[in-house]
Amino acid sequence: MIDKVSGYSSLHRLLSRTVQINPQEITAFIWSFLYFFSLLCGYYIIRPVRDALGIAGGVENLQWLFTGTFIVMLAAIPLFGWVTSNYPRRKFVPYVYYFFIVNLLLFFVLLNLDINQVYIARAFFIWASVFNLFVVSVFWSFMADIYSSEQAQRLFPVIATGGTSGAIIGPLLTASLVTHVGTSNLLLLSMGFLIIATLCIRKLGQWQEQADISNTTEVKTERNETIGGGVFDGIKLVLSSPYLIAICLFMIFLTTLVTFLYFQQAEIIRDSFASREERTAVFAVIDFVVNSLTLILQIFVTGRLLKKLGTAWTLALIPVLLMFGFLALGLYPSLAVIIVVQVIRRAGNYAIMRPAREVLYVVLNKNEKYKAKNFIDTVIYRGGDAVSAWAYAGLQAIGLGITAIAFIAIPMAGIWAMIALYLGKQHQRLIEARDLEEEGA
Repeated sequence: MIDKVSGYSSLHRLLSRTVQINPQEITAFIWSFLYFFSLLCGYYIIRPVRDALGIAGGVENLQWLFTGTFIVMLAAIPLFGWVTSNYPRRKFVPYVYYFFIVNLLLFFVLLNLDINQVYIARAFFIWASVFNLFVVSVFWSFMADIYSSEQAQRLFPVIATGGTSGAIIGPLLTASLVTHVGTSNLLLLSMGFLIIATLCIRKLGQWQEQADISNTTEVKTERNETIGGGVFDGIKLVLSSPYLIAICLFMIFLTTLVTFLYFQQAEIIRDSFASREERTAVFAVIDFVVNSLTLILQIFVTGRLLKKLGTAWTLALIPVLLMFGFLALGLYPSLAVIIVVQVIRRAGNYAIMRPAREVLYVVLNKNEKYKAKNFIDTVIYRGGDAVSAWAYAGLQAIGLGITAIAFIAIPMAGIWAMIALYLGKQHQRLIEARDLEEEGA
């Protein structure tokens, strides 16, 4: 069903003040916004708990948790590949969220049992790290499948603000409720937001079916078909595409530098605060500041940057800024500096780099959008985490401290920026090639 302009005129005028949106896109935009809000609100309710539990197990053991996350991710990828090969999108996308909802219920039960909480804490850290990547990756795959390249450039930055809004509310709920309701009950609250996300998926599916009433039977049938192929297609697709390989390299440098910062943050916060509650509160405050800044950037900056700088320079902006961030951290390795660098890096990633990065996938086919993208967002991402965690531990083992490691990271950020520029240019070439192909059809 195509949205009736008369019924949406007032809302369209209101939305048009912040986003270039057509009347027929309003329904999908609202459900997409709510979907991402619910998803990240549910995650950020439990993220501060995850980070505090990670430090409680010892900063010197974090590389083991990162490695455990990577191993679990490797085990999960074939299962996800089987699901995407055998079920149509409208079925397998909700199944992913149902699976994690059941997981949260299981952890709720375990946290209330009189058993060794250390192992449960470690398992929860690994699970939460896997959960975050999978559910967000599936969200953006779903968005890339629904919207065209032109719509993505207009709508993705504002849809991303829905996630940021949820990421602001989540830490506030955790900080205000954890001492009153306890950690385990926060998991039930997170479950509730995931259930709302699954409702949004169903509504978006209904909208797409009704909005495409004018499409040919062939198009509508294709959307209900399974993607097909094998469980390891994601790996094959990546290895056969220089474009996807470049995205992998981009992600490896991203995860390496992010992991270095995470370890440096963990060391400094461990030495600055004694109790788990204090650390949880600090992480929640950092999350709140990051996500508040992200929301401001998404509303007032991201869309303009994408339009003015293009995908290439928008992708390269954060790596360039991070070069200066590591320089500051190398010169002044303090709590204030690490918080400022982390806030800028994370807010810049969520508000500027992430929407630009997701635009890279819009030009790909459905197999690449789901299988290759999920492989990159999960295995490559967490593999980079694990390798860089051990690399950081190795640098410490030979006597290097925060300052020396920060200086090592500066040229790495420069290489990351060059890869970003290359990817942006390749993305533009793929758009131009596709346009020429469509004109000749």
